[in-house]
Order: sequence, then C-alpha cells, then structure tokens
Amino acid sequence: MGNADYVYPSTNVEGQSPHRVAIPPPQPFVKTLKNSLKETFFPDDPLRQFKNQPASRKLVLGLQYFFPIFEWGPRYTLDFLKSDLISGITIASLAIPQGISYAKLANLPPILGLYSSFIPPLVYAMMGSSRDLAVGTVAVASLLTASMLGAEVNAMENPTLYLHLAFTATLFAGVFQASLGFLRLGFIVDFLSHATIVGFMAGAATVVCLQQLKGILGLNHFTHETDVVSVLRSVFSQTHEWRWESGVLGCLFLFFLLVTKYFSKKKPKFFWISAMAPLTSVILGSVLVYVTHAEKHGVEVIGKLKKGLNPLSFGDLVFVSPYLSTAFKTGVITGVIALAEGIAVGRSFSMFKNYHIDGNKEMIAIGMMNIAGSCTSCYLTTGPFSKSAVNYNAGCKTAMSNVVMAIAVMFTLLFLTPLFHYTPLVVLSAIIIAAMLGLIDYEAAIHLWKVDKFDFVVCMSAYIGVVFVSVEIGLVLAVAISVIRVLLFVARPRTFVQGNLPNSMVYRNVEQYTNAINVPGILILEIDAPIYFANINYLRERITRWINDEEDRIKSAGESSLQYVILDMTAVGNIDTSGISMFEEVKKLVDRRGLQLVLANPGSEVMKKMNKSELIEKIGQEWIYLTVAEAVAACNFMLHSTKPNPGKDQEPAAWNNV
Repeated sequence: MGNADYVYPSTNVEGQSPHRVAIPPPQPFVKTLKNSLKETFFPDDPLRQFKNQPASRKLVLGLQYFFPIFEWGPRYTLDFLKSDLISGITIASLAIPQGISYAKLANLPPILGLYSSFIPPLVYAMMGSSRDLAVGTVAVASLLTASMLGAEVNAMENPTLYLHLAFTATLFAGVFQASLGFLRLGFIVDFLSHATIVGFMAGAATVVCLQQLKGILGLNHFTHETDVVSVLRSVFSQTHEWRWESGVLGCLFLFFLLVTKYFSKKKPKFFWISAMAPLTSVILGSVLVYVTHAEKHGVEVIGKLKKGLNPLSFGDLVFVSPYLSTAFKTGVITGVIALAEGIAVGRSFSMFKNYHIDGNKEMIAIGMMNIAGSCTSCYLTTGPFSKSAVNYNAGCKTAMSNVVMAIAVMFTLLFLTPLFHYTPLVVLSAIIIAAMLGLIDYEAAIHLWKVDKFDFVVCMSAYIGVVFVSVEIGLVLAVAISVIRVLLFVARPRTFVQGNLPNSMVYRNVEQYTNAINVPGILILEIDAPIYFANINYLRERITRWINDEEDRIKSAGESSLQYVILDMTAVGNIDTSGISMFEEVKKLVDRRGLQLVLANPGSEVMKKMNKSELIEKIGQEWIYLTVAEAVAACNFMLHSTKPNPGKDQEPAAWNNV
C-alpha cells in the first residue's frame, strides 16, 4: 500500500464536474415532521391503495385491510376448499394432542388446549394475512406462562386463581400485540434478532424436554424451577419413585414419533405420517391403558375432560393487586415471544409462495385473537412453526384451513372428549419432547459461528441463560446483549483509510482492496455511520489517531509530508448538533497541524445542518466536493501549483468555479 508507484488520475481541474455539493432547499417544519413520521411508522405506505378512490371504495378497502377474508373470500373456489379441507383436518389431528400437551406444560387444565384451538383460529382466519399460518398454542409460551405465573401463584394449591391469571395475561398479551400493530410499532419486535430467537428457542426446548422427565418417569412431585440444575436435582433425588412401566411406555412412543418425523423429513410427500403420529400415539396409548388397566400400575392418565364449547371467561379476569402486575408482565413477555414466532413463521412461508404479509396487520390479527381468546377460556396462541409447516405441506390455499381445524376441534369438544379419559400423560410428554427437539437448531448455531462470532455469543448467551438460570433471565440477557451491539454500532462506527485502485478514479478501503494505493500527501478517511452525540468522542479520537499513524508512516518511509485530510461522508446519513461541534474541533485540530480539511459527498441532511450552523463557511465551500476523486484532484492540483502546507486560509483558486 505504499505510494511509490502512484499514478495521478489523468482527469485535471478543467475535466472535473462543474457541480457543487447542493444545499437542500428549506422545508416547513410541519412537512419535515410529517415526512419523518411517515418514514418511521409507514415505510410500506399502507395508505397508498386509498389514494384517489371514492368513499365507497375506501370503505371496502378499509374492511379488506383489517379483515382480509373480504378480499380472498369472494374469489374462493371449490378447488381451494378441497385443499383447505385436507390441510385443516391434518393440522387438527396435530392440534388436538399438542393442545392438550401444551396446556399441561402451562400447568393449566388440558381442556384449555382444545378451547385455544377453537376460537382463536376463527378470529385469525378473518383478520390474518398469512395463507399458511396454523394457529394454536406453543410450548415456549406455555413454559413462560407456567414459570412466570407459577412464581406468584401455585397452580396446585390455588388452581382457580392461577387459571384466571392465565386468562388475564392472555388479555394483556393481546392488547399489547394489537397496540403494536395499530400504532405501527412492529419494529420493537425486531430487537429479538435471529440469533436471540435461535438461542432462546433452543434453551427453552432443552428445559421443556428435561421437565418432561416428570411424565416419562411417572413422578408425582417435581420442582417448579426451570433451570437445568434444579430439574436434574429433582429427577435424581427421586430415583426410588421412578416408574419403569411409565418409562418404557414413554420411550416407545418417543421412538415412534421420532421415526415418523425422520421418515417424513426424508420423504416430504409423506408429511402426513408425522402429522398424524401424535394423534395416533394418543389413540394407541389410550387403548393400551384401557386394556391393561395401566392406570392402576403407576401410569397417570388425563382423566375426565369437560364436554362442551368454550365457556365465557371475561368475568374471571383479575385486575387487583398484587396479581395485576404479574399478569401484565407475563402477558407482555409472552406476547412478544408469540409475535416474534408468529410473524417469522408467516414471513417464511409467504416467501415460499411469493406473496406478501404485512407485519403490523399480523400483530393486529394475533392480538385480536388473543383478546377474544382471553374472554372465551383460552390462553396464549400464535402460529407455531411445526403446525404451520404441516399446513403448508398439506397444500393449504387460504386461512380457511384454520376454520376447518376449528370445526374439527369443535366436534371433538362436543362429542369426543370422553375418549381422552385414558390418555396417558407419558404420551403427552413424548409428544412434547418430539416437538421440542426440532427447535434445537444446532445447524443455525454453527452457521452463526462461521458468519458472525458476536451473533454466536448472543445465541449462546440466550441458551445458557435459559438453561442455567431461568427462561426470563435468558431472554432479557440475550435482548440486552443485542441492544448493546446496536449501541456499539452507533457509538463505535467503522472508519477506514481509502486508497486509489490502479488505473481508475475509484477510491476504496485499503484493507479490503490490498492493491489500493495511498495518495501522496493526502489522507482519505471514510466514516461509515451517522454522526451523533454517542459517537463524536470516538470519531474525534479515531480521526486524530489516523492522522498520527499516517504522519508516522510518512516519516518512516521518507515520503512527502501530509497536507490534506479528506473525509468521505457518503455513508453519513445524518448528523446532530454534537456532530457539528465535533467537526469544528476536528477543523481546529487539522489547522493547528498545518493541514487542510476536505469533505467529500456529504448528504442532504448533513449539508442542511452544516449550512444552518455556519460550519460550511468555517470549512469553506471550496473544500466540499461531490466525490472523493474530485477532492483528490483538487488537492493534487494545489500540491503541484502552490507551496507546501496550504494552511487554513489557502483556497484552490483554480477551483473557485467548480
């Protein structure tokens, strides 16, 4: 990267662009504020479709926006119904056993798992924009509910209060989710990065699997803690209570579920085999227990399930202290997790089918279905990946598959619940473990390690926090590290030295392009971030260090002295008043050293604020250029037409008209 072989660009002063860096015309404050709010909250311009439309058409479009069923419903065909019918029945066969299992995981009555697979899917079918999302309960939210509510109320000692708190938490989750959508604040969920979700989901899956040892081993007493140490201590401190009958039955059904899942993964056209496996396990387990009377030999069963549709529960909501804060905190945290999973799943499958889903509309739909669910004896629901994958593979065409599933669940609630009396809990544990193992995405963790070590640290922090401390601490830790990383991006922006690519007018990072050549007498620095109060001290110190390093390099190499410092401002999208002050300090610094500060390609926001603060006059309009190439050409012209050390009062006279 030396400059001995540097060849000056052939373009001279007369060949340069005759354009100056423009100062944008002033705009009224109201217009500027309006544009800023629009870019912040409406980047997708959802109101575009309403422009230049009559009032009647706007009403129709408004209904279609909040209730997409009015958009795809009129175009619904018999062929679509055939596909959705197959998909709906298939996911119902998965939703029924999973719903019962996850309700037990949340320490709630098993019937709530069926209730939660009836009303919420109907609401989502009307309001959701995803064609593939299959609504239902999820293991991670169930675990969080059990962990957070269990810390305040013991589900065994006070089951009624615990149940009512679960309804209240679901209401708060729904209100929070819908509010994010209505207020266009969906970007808040983006703080749950991909690395955070991978680690959190894997940690939660590990904890859930370990907790299912209670059901597999037939234990009656078990810890309410979620960390791995407490769980393992609880398991191995009760070895004398292990039930070999329950253990054998659990291992057999777990093996069956894993084999069917592996087979369906290898042969995707047989997806229905793994989808039907949980319900098949429930039926086989129930028959086996009924025939052998295994419930009398240590194998616990579900027992009686209440027949009938969801009873209303809005009168059971708890809004009194000290339980209100617990319900609110549980609702918000589980609501965020449910949103992140549901929207991520919906977007994934929409990419496969080349259609778009609106994240804010999805938040409204998911929130409204949880609000409706909280009033009809349901707990938190979202769009789980496993069920949605089955829905997608079954060939669903619209959200009508959720309606078909809800009808199947309704039929079960009305007529079939007595058949689940002999369903062994060990089968439910096996179903949960088989589902959770799919959430431990070790391949994604390996990919994070290869691509971005910091993301891997975030992922492992979430995993270790969940597994060894608690689910809540793991989530908070991972989000905190992600936020710290965002702050580091802002507070420690990258700066680079640029050099000239041989036989070109292009200037690039000398670390990325090893053949880039330093320009004699000129230091070109690129600032790769907006300049705010959070990073001005770092940038001032870093620019000073670059200047010191360049002067040391020039001195050791015996080259011509440094005369100009060019700052490439292309990536500086904005600047605040602290940044303006920093530039004034840098200007004084380079002046004291007998150097000249030159700016290249500052953006419109930067130029506007520099003009208002009179920084342009202090730097000199003649030292602000459209491109780095023009700035270098001007500096070279001065180097070869004037004496060294241009000083702060020198101007490139030949360039006054550029």
